[in-house]
Parts: sequence; structure tokens; C-alpha cells
Amino acid sequence: MKNDFILEVKNLNISFNKKAGKSIESVKSIDFQLNKKETLAIVGESGSGKSVTAKSIIGLLPKPPFCEVKGEILYKNTDILKMPESYLQKLRTKKIAMIFQEPMSSLNPLHKIGKQIGEVFLIHSGEKLKNTRKKVVELLKLVGINEPEKRYDSYPHELSGGQRQRVMIAMAIAQNPDILIADEPTTALDVTVQAEILKLLADLKKRLSMSMIFISHDLLLVKSIADKVLVMKDGKALEYGKAEEIFENPFHDYTKKLIGSKNDFGFEESLDNETVLEAKSLKVWFPLKKGFLKRTKGFIKAVDKIDFHLKKGETLGIVGESGSGKTTLGLSLLRLVDSRGEIYFKNKRIDNLKSSYLRKIRSEIQVVFQDPYGSLNPRMSVFEIISEGLLVHRNFDLSTRKKIVEDVLEEVMLPSDCLNHYPHEFSGGQRQRIAIARALVLEPEIILLDEPTSSLDRTVQFQVISLLKNIQKKRKISYIFISHDLKLVREIAGRTIVMKDGKIIEENNTKELFLNPLSDYTRKLINASCFNLEW
Repeated sequence: MKNDFILEVKNLNISFNKKAGKSIESVKSIDFQLNKKETLAIVGESGSGKSVTAKSIIGLLPKPPFCEVKGEILYKNTDILKMPESYLQKLRTKKIAMIFQEPMSSLNPLHKIGKQIGEVFLIHSGEKLKNTRKKVVELLKLVGINEPEKRYDSYPHELSGGQRQRVMIAMAIAQNPDILIADEPTTALDVTVQAEILKLLADLKKRLSMSMIFISHDLLLVKSIADKVLVMKDGKALEYGKAEEIFENPFHDYTKKLIGSKNDFGFEESLDNETVLEAKSLKVWFPLKKGFLKRTKGFIKAVDKIDFHLKKGETLGIVGESGSGKTTLGLSLLRLVDSRGEIYFKNKRIDNLKSSYLRKIRSEIQVVFQDPYGSLNPRMSVFEIISEGLLVHRNFDLSTRKKIVEDVLEEVMLPSDCLNHYPHEFSGGQRQRIAIARALVLEPEIILLDEPTSSLDRTVQFQVISLLKNIQKKRKISYIFISHDLKLVREIAGRTIVMKDGKIIEENNTKELFLNPLSDYTRKLINASCFNLEW
């Protein structure tokens, strides 16, 4: 008996076969349906099987014997798994289109975006590229790109992250597909850009009468756009149903964890009035040089006359969009970029110190970077990575270094038997714990955390936040927590600074700032964060 579902997945099982003959089950007995003009959100952590499920729908998984897909994927009652490759090629983009997670790696850096979008018409409609310019410009205008005629001739690197994602959306909707699959389309974007992309997708879905599958690791992110939700973990469907029912009455403990029902502020105010770090009229201006003689014609004011202080045991949140100057401010405090103004560490001025004197200070001010995989040397073992600072700053012998490293690994909740392992053998959350251990091993007064959880799943993010709070309570360390994610800042920061265009727009106690923002910009960031303020 036929039904009216535009897409129906029945008993989907996906396994990958390794050379040793071992089989890894990535998706186990998944069932779901998609109606016309409906949005289904598939949510779960990395490795849950959600992206693999999406790729199976349009036949993008490896062929047997490397990958085996069993079950049924019915598009308008026709099984996609039984379609020959020639039909699948017609199906992709024309009937079912997909937006991938990282637009910079999905777009060809050597071709202008006009040509890349035009190729969709060339492949599916046989139109010559020179005749597609008008259609491409109209698509760019439809997805909200300013000056579409000009952007037609731009390369991907000349666009912002949000603009590149809009280009990917334009490519996906070029043939007016019945179904649009969006695989983590907002992961690397600021909260305000995330909100813009979500609104754009919702508007396009309505205007073009599409159905949509939205894949995310953030359950709260999909709350405003999903009609139905499928929660996945370890390849299995833990919960499936109407979005409003799942958000109001989640059945599974894992779903409750993803929703993150905390409605309080998860920090403790510092009772210590000692100021450990202070900046006065801090400026970081980058010169703009033009002409044959490269004369300075102006400046990019990344940090513009900022006054700043941090107390012992305090967590200070710094929030703002990309380009607001928050990371540059952090780097200038660490003396990793040149700056003007005064910087004091424990009442001692450090902005005018020479490198030899700065080295002593650096052991007391450590940093944890955004990408743990990029910041850890892949050729060094865990022991070598964490103990390197002890060798440089303390010159301890091997047995002493090993004992200290084992203690700090226990503190960040990693087993001591991982000492001889390498970064690629760990998950993202584990790698970030290694990075935190590397910072802790020198017993610093201050740790700068620059977007330390942006590449992690939501549940892992809060695990890292909980770890940081426990460490702070034990060691009385001061944190500078830089992030564009206000949900995380709310959880950890006692005081928050909001930055825009190199300036501090607003500064206040975190709870007061969230409940009573004074500036429109702060209000915009909070509203774009996709959570309800119910405290």
C-alpha cells in the first residue's frame, strides 16, 4: 500500500568493513518518515550516525565491499538503494540536495562562485555557463547575498563564513529540489549568523515548498525550525516524534541531557579582591598599506582603547562576533601580538618587558586554543606534550616530570596509561583535556581559553565546562573565557564583556547582563543564542 510520505526510511542498517575483516555498525535499524513541506531534525553527538544516515539517502557512501547499506530508503515510494548510479546522479540536487558542514572545503578555491553555481545548471539542464549568469545572480539575491553581481566574480576566500554558507545553499536550491538536507550548516558560525542562516532556510523551505532534513549536534538549535526530531546515539534511534512533544516531555535521559535543562547560572562569584591582570587604554591597530611604496593609509582597530581587569579566582567571559577583537585582546594580554597601552600582571607592568623576562611570566599565564588537534603536535606523545613546559620552565628530571604529568592527567580525568599515545588516537573532547592538562602542569595563575569548546559536541562542551569549574574551585585559577556561544559563557563566567569593532560595548555581572542587557547589540546576541531565558 502506497503512502503520502515524500521520504520513508525503513530498518536502515549501515556498516563499514575494514581491511582486517572487521565490520563497524554505524547505523542500526533506523526508521523515520518525512512528509511534504516538513522539517525533520536528526540530532546527536559525533559518531552517532546522523551524517552517515544523510549521505545514504543520496548514495554518497562508499560502495560494497567497503560499506554495506541494508533496508529501504523510499523516495516517493521508489527505493533509492535499488537505483543505478545513472538515476542517482539525476536525483542528486535535482530532487534531493545537500548542504555540507564546512563550505570552505566544499567550494573549489580555484573557481569563482558564479561558475561553481552555474555548473549545477550545466550538469542537470545542459545550459552553457555563459548563459547562466542571470539565474545565478537571482539565486545569490534569493539567499540574501549583498551585491550579487559583484559576488558572482568573487572567489570563496573573499567571502565571510556566512556568505560562503549562503553560496552552498544557492547551489543546493538551484534546481528547486523536493528535499533539502542540511548537514551541520551553522556549526562554525557566530550566533547571529547562525540565526540568519536558520531564518533563511526556513524562509526558502516555505517559499519553494521543500521538505528539509536538518542535522545538528545541538538540540536547542533546531527547536525553532523542526516539525519532528530524531535523536540518535551510537547508531541507534533513542527518541523520535513531534518536536514540541520531545522538547516538552523528553523520554530518554540522553535527550534530557542534550536539551540541557539548566536554567541557572553555573558559576560561583570570586570572593578574592586581588587583581591579577589589568590593562589600561590597550590598543592593537593593524596598518592598512596601499600603493607602490606601501604607505600607511589607515588602520584596522582590532582593539581600541580598552580598560580591563581580572581578579584572582574569577572567570571573565569575552563575547562578540567574528572580527569583534576578542581573540586579539586575549593575544595582546599574553604579549603574543604587539600592542600599545599598559598591561599589569600582579601589579607589575609587563607590556615593556624584554623576551627573557617575559619567559618567566609565561609559565604563570597559559592558554588553551580553539582547535585541540591543531594545537597539539601530532608527532609528540601525550607525555611529551604535557611535560614540555616542565622541561623548559622547571628543568625537572624525568621521574619528577612523569609523576607531575600523571597527577595532572588524573585531574583532567584521563587515564595515566595514555602517556605514550598520540593526539590522533583521542576524541575531540579528550584532546581538549590534554590541552588543558598542558596548561595546568605549570600551575599558572591565569588560563586564557580561546573558544575551547567550539569544535565539540554539546554534551562534551558541558563536560569540559564542568571540568574547568572543578579545577578553578580547587586551584583558585583565573580564567579568561573567549567565546561566541553565550550559552557556555552563561554557565561559567561571573562577569562578561561584550565586544564589537574593537571596543567594549557592555560589561556587567553575567546574570545582570543576560537579564537586563543595556545595548541593542548585546540583546541581539542573546536573542540569537536560541535558548529561552526562563530563570
